[in-house]
Amino acid sequence: MNTISKDLKDVIDSVKAYIELDRASGINEFFVNKPNTQYAIHNTNDLDVLKKEISSCKRCPLYKTRRNIVFGAGNPKAELMFVGEAPGADEDLQGLPFVGRAGQLLTKIIGAMGLTRSDVYIANILKCRPPNNRPPLPAEIAECEGILKRQIDIIKPKVICTLGKFASQTLLRTETTISALRGNFREYNGIKLIPTFHPAYLLRNPNDKKLVWQDMKKIMKELKLKCPSSPKSQ
Repeated sequence: MNTISKDLKDVIDSVKAYIELDRASGINEFFVNKPNTQYAIHNTNDLDVLKKEISSCKRCPLYKTRRNIVFGAGNPKAELMFVGEAPGADEDLQGLPFVGRAGQLLTKIIGAMGLTRSDVYIANILKCRPPNNRPPLPAEIAECEGILKRQIDIIKPKVICTLGKFASQTLLRTETTISALRGNFREYNGIKLIPTFHPAYLLRNPNDKKLVWQDMKKIMKELKLKCPSSPKSQ
């Protein structure tokens, strides 16, 4: 009962925080769904089972406009997990995370670390694309976050790298800006978590790539990976 109460409190706190954030950003579109027991998340330890379980998810209205659920991809036993915000148009079309321009940059960053996408696991807070790539709404996050939590529980990464504001603020239960959060290790359910800028942000602000590379070097040190020389400018 205590665990259930704590989980409920976490969801309520998350929704409250994001409502305030979205109001401050001028977003006033909210919706409330009744609990949908048909799509309850079970305590499976198999990513394939979890993926199949949510394959027809209708937890929130995003199912009406999506083409594909973007579950996640990579090594199910990865030591490093990247968590982004939500799928974009390319991801929605292909059903895979981070395959558009921002995803191509993330792939280059992973390669500069001496890894490949098959070495890590990549997922998003939301599994369906918001219309016009708008920011996730609080209720959407509340409905979808449990799926991500199960992914993390199954994979058991040593390090989580959150990409951008929404992923970082959601998992850390904070309203602190991404500029203030990035570059420092926190803890998420006993796992080391380090926020950094989203690759889409880097496409608009290439000068900050050096800051993200600093964060990646901290991850490599934590995972005892050989640190290659600084990557060439992309």
